[in-house]
Amino acid sequence: MQDFNEKPCYFQGNYIPLKNANVNIQTHALQYGTAFFGGIRGYWNPDQNNLFVFRLDEHYKRLKNSSRILQMNFPYSFDQFQEITLNVIRKGEWKQNVYLRPFVYKSALELSPRLHNVQDDFALYAIPLNDYLDTKKGLRAQTSSWRRISDNQIPTRSKASGGYINSALAKSEALQNGFDEAIFLDERGFVSEGSAENLFFIRDREIITPSVTSAILEGITRKSIIALAQQKGYAVKEREVSRTEMYVADEVFFAGTGVQIAWLREIDYRQIGNGSIGEITKDIQDTFFDIVTGKMEEYRKWILPVY
Repeated sequence: MQDFNEKPCYFQGNYIPLKNANVNIQTHALQYGTAFFGGIRGYWNPDQNNLFVFRLDEHYKRLKNSSRILQMNFPYSFDQFQEITLNVIRKGEWKQNVYLRPFVYKSALELSPRLHNVQDDFALYAIPLNDYLDTKKGLRAQTSSWRRISDNQIPTRSKASGGYINSALAKSEALQNGFDEAIFLDERGFVSEGSAENLFFIRDREIITPSVTSAILEGITRKSIIALAQQKGYAVKEREVSRTEMYVADEVFFAGTGVQIAWLREIDYRQIGNGSIGEITKDIQDTFFDIVTGKMEEYRKWILPVY
């Protein structure tokens, strides 16, 4: 297979090899973290000989919302954004699971950490990606000593690049302590999310997920799982979750574009449930993978075929 760094990306209005899409060390976004991004998955189905992009419309809406929050310019219509996304995949002749990273960044070569009156630019690239975290073995997570940044500091719903130092601190702490992932508490002490994933808990067959007021990303996979679970007849609640409630949950799983759906077997050295994937988690996980790979006709509105 061709090295993915040789494949085309969208950079400064042109399609060029990813290896040539470089920025000057003076670039504003590099100095100050003045950028925001998205993460989009495309799933290859060899039986249908097609690649399906998951919920592109929702990703576009979130990029537009991020641009409002951060006073940055995302000048493309949905049709233009869709065309750029599909062109990057088609020109790269991608026929495997792929991860797409669109982002808007301050491209000016100047000082001063501000958002207004600084030139913006847009780029989008693709890389091969299967599992970001293991979706089968059951993960071990640690409650981080670092608190999730609040909406009045760096809003997590904006996916601001600079805010991900918060995630990096928690992730490294967890990995260096022998865990697979971190779990944040918000500044009030309630459960927030993972370093780059939303969280779901099951207690007495009720699905619970931290509310949007708990400093979480308004995840597109999260939104999809809530809708899917409700359509399956499960009760779903969005509310504040206390730390110890994690320990007494019957099932826990992470959800997100990168992680997809990955179940947890342990949090803070405490086994979750019976230590194996739970019935509800497996039901949702199996259905989710059928949806994203184009196997469920009733959810075709959530996926966009590339070829």
